[in-house]
Amino acid sequence: MSVKDIFTSDWHIQHPVWTAVDAYTISNLHPPSQPNSAALVYALKNSRDQGLPDIASYPVIGKFFALQCRALRVKHALELGTLGGYTSIWLASENPGLQVTTIEVNPHYRDVAQQNLEHAGVADRVDSRLGAGLDVLPVLGKEIAAGEKPRLGFVYIDADKKNNWNYLDQVIPMCDSGAVIFVDNIVAGGGLVDDAQLGDPMVSGAREVVENVGKDDRVEGMVLQTVGEKSYDGVLMVVVN
Repeated sequence: MSVKDIFTSDWHIQHPVWTAVDAYTISNLHPPSQPNSAALVYALKNSRDQGLPDIASYPVIGKFFALQCRALRVKHALELGTLGGYTSIWLASENPGLQVTTIEVNPHYRDVAQQNLEHAGVADRVDSRLGAGLDVLPVLGKEIAAGEKPRLGFVYIDADKKNNWNYLDQVIPMCDSGAVIFVDNIVAGGGLVDDAQLGDPMVSGAREVVENVGKDDRVEGMVLQTVGEKSYDGVLMVVVN
């Protein structure tokens, strides 16, 4: 029996207890009275209504990333994989002094994200770029090297999983010492340790980035397993030396 079979045939399981815990905690720690609450709800609804897949970060994770930026006093954050702009709204709305650069390869997703960013009132601080990450990153790197943009203090990688390592390798030189990088969907319901799933780009991409980070003197990393309203999964957390 494979690890995937042990858990579920679909790792996007929705366990009622995990969902209930998320609902209870977010309702108390980020109630609808918060200034950005309506904009975040709108972003999810508008994205769904316009046909975007339901794969945005869930609220607990969105706020977790936003608080990371606040704790680190980040001036410039990068997101790879904008989707509908939900995570970018969290980052920018919880951190008024933060610049966000977000990259999306799908033109429709990027257009919907722009609508959501404008509705949230953060479009002036979120630089939304259309294109493949491996094409856009070198341009951003030159801008940072030239001092046109601040060095990165926070990075969230949630794009095509086969390029997890390629993205990470490119962004490390753009980061300040102490910057935090998160790579999403690393555990994939336990698929990370299931040899039978190595043909899945999500699993092979997750293994490559975990193994390479372990050998890279530029960074320190660890994997945090997570459960929540959408799935059993996890993130790779990397800190730049």
